[in-house]
Amino acid sequence: MKRLVVFGKNKKATATVYFVLRFLVIVTLVLQLIKGNYENVFMCVLTLILFLIPIIIDRKLNIKLPNTLEIIIFLFIFSAEILGEVQNFYGIFKYWDSILHTINGFLCAAIGFSMIDILNRSTKFHKMLTPVFVALVAFCFSMTVGVLWEFIEYGMDKTFNTDMQKDRIVTTVSSTLLNEEGKNQEEVIKDIEKTIVYGTLNGKKSAITIDGGYLDIGINDTMKDLIVNFIGAVVFSIIGLLYIKNRDEYRFAEEFMPAVKTEEEIEETKKELERLEKVLEDKKKRKNRK
Repeated sequence: MKRLVVFGKNKKATATVYFVLRFLVIVTLVLQLIKGNYENVFMCVLTLILFLIPIIIDRKLNIKLPNTLEIIIFLFIFSAEILGEVQNFYGIFKYWDSILHTINGFLCAAIGFSMIDILNRSTKFHKMLTPVFVALVAFCFSMTVGVLWEFIEYGMDKTFNTDMQKDRIVTTVSSTLLNEEGKNQEEVIKDIEKTIVYGTLNGKKSAITIDGGYLDIGINDTMKDLIVNFIGAVVFSIIGLLYIKNRDEYRFAEEFMPAVKTEEEIEETKKELERLEKVLEDKKKRKNRK
């Protein structure tokens, strides 16, 4: 019960998910440390830090995260970092990355929508925005986050030679560079069986054969990520539009939307933290007496 106080009232499910996932991350961290895989150890530490973000948002920014949204955030972080990176789900499951980017588009649209909706309902905001405009802003916010993330992936790949933009094998290439006469007219090579790449690998001159086609270096992955982000953004933007027009019928949308805490909720949070601090202090005193 003491731990659940950290999440406030009616947060039992959220707390359970949080502590189960945190335990799994710690176990993974220890196993990776034993194996000497320090890159994965770093990913585990990063995951534990990211797990604190919803709690910090709740405590420091006084923004209330619904149970459903908070649980999805924890599962999303775990799925992306531990399952995706450490356990290589990105390589094992073909659509793992697409699923996560779709969810990201959906959640970012929900967050963008909630920010505008909060302003719309505030007495301090004198201009009432139309439902269509609010949905459009939510969509644009989600797509902007998606584009910025692709910038990060591209920057990491270019700067540190990572492979965040996952390479793919393609069997067709269309390019004007293949035009022998130098004309601005594309030439198409179909049914590519293999390509040979000449270069330096691990300090040695090498010829690497790529069977099955041509190695695409990220553009397909980037565009796929943006397309599924677009789908997720559109889905919630439509839900948000319907929610504004009929809040009672589409109240389930609130499960994905952060909200500013009321004065009563802020005061309740302070009291909960004070009670927790008192419990911990009493426990420490009893321990010192022994």
